[in-house]
Amino acid sequence: CMGRHHLPGGLDLEAFGRPLNAEAPFRGIGFGLGFAVVIDPARGKVVCSEGELSWGGLASTTFWIDQREQLTVSFFTQLMPSSAYPIRPQLRQLVYQALVA
Repeated sequence: CMGRHHLPGGLDLEAFGRPLNAEAPFRGIGFGLGFAVVIDPARGKVVCSEGELSWGGLASTTFWIDQREQLTVSFFTQLMPSSAYPIRPQLRQLVYQALVA
C-alpha cells in the first residue's frame, strides 16, 4: 500500500503547486507513502508504466521502480543544482529505449 496513490481526491502533485527548480513533471504524478507514483504517464508526458515509484534527491540522484517492466534503477551523481542539467529525464529515456531496442 505504500506505493499506492494517497493524495486526496485523486489529484496529482501539480494541483498542489510546483517548485521552480523541479526538473520532473508534476502532471500525472501522485504521491504514495514516501514515493512519487505515476498515475497517468500520458498526462505527465513521461515514458514509463502506470504505478511506477520514484524519488529524486539532492545532487541529481534518483531511483525508480517499474514493477510492470521488472525494472529498478538507482542513479547516483553529484550534480548541483539538480535543475542545472536535465540528466534524470535523459536517463529515463535512455533506459526505456534500451528495453525496446
